Amino acid sequence: MEKSKILYAEDDKTIAFLIQDSLENYYDIHCCPDGKSALEAFNSQSFDICLLDIMMPELNGFELAQYIRSKNSDIPIIFISAKALKEDRIKGLKIGADDYLVKPFSIEELILKIEVFLKRTKKTDHFPLKYKVGKFDFDPRNYTLQDHEGSIALTQRESELLLYFIRHKNTVVKRQDILKAIWGDDDYFMGRSLDVFISRLRKVLAGEQNILIENLHGIGFRFSEKA
Repeated sequence: MEKSKILYAEDDKTIAFLIQDSLENYYDIHCCPDGKSALEAFNSQSFDICLLDIMMPELNGFELAQYIRSKNSDIPIIFISAKALKEDRIKGLKIGADDYLVKPFSIEELILKIEVFLKRTKKTDHFPLKYKVGKFDFDPRNYTLQDHEGSIALTQRESELLLYFIRHKNTVVKRQDILKAIWGDDDYFMGRSLDVFISRLRKVLAGEQNILIENLHGIGFRFSEKA
């Protein structure tokens, strides 16, 4: 399954490695060591979201963001920078960035923001209109599973959860990442709600022997489908 594609510009090799290592299980992340190479990548490839440091050689993050915004008014841009002054935040947002994270920050917070912006820009528009899930054709826009016997209606939350699993197929996903991406928070009551919706999906897919939603105790879940 195709992953969302991230353009990540960062000249600090240590930070770049840590963030890329943390995100590559969830996204297709293209890491550039300076603004110039990031601009070249933007002009030659298609991306779903941009993560930009500010202080970079060749071309700084502000200049890069201005160029990206002039070419694409919709793609989300998140600045991730050690520059914590209010003036820098304001400048970044005025340029057209969607958010501004000050280093150091948690990977969980970054993933949450990425998921929020991908959802806002209707990331499903860049995916197939339907997905094959066992014998079913899954239509995430209309919340349905269709086979030769008819259609099964899903709730919006069930559909969002199934789509999240499909996008992270064969990958271990943490409970808190699912909750933050879909519910927006990871408190106890939302965790209980997640369990209920997973139980519902398991019942709907109970006849599909090649599909498994595996509970990894203390960690999260893994959605897998045998060929």
